[in-house]
Amino acid sequence: MSPTVHREKGFRFFFYSNEGLEPPHIHVVKGGNEAKIWLMPEVSVAENYGFSRKELNTILDIVKANLEKFLEEYYRWHGE
Repeated sequence: MSPTVHREKGFRFFFYSNEGLEPPHIHVVKGGNEAKIWLMPEVSVAENYGFSRKELNTILDIVKANLEKFLEEYYRWHGE
């Protein structure tokens, strides 16, 4: 199961429900591309499969603007 927690500018932000053993992170997809973004200790790209640098910058801006929401959802799904 991969619950969607946010959509913006065509990006879908979601979690894989079986990844609770890793540090807090969120996945993002758009147009067949996917990235994994660390939420802590700082917002950064963990993995990138196809996004351009410009798209990654947009993704990081969206994550930073919604960080509190994403962390709340992460802990709701995976526990603290």
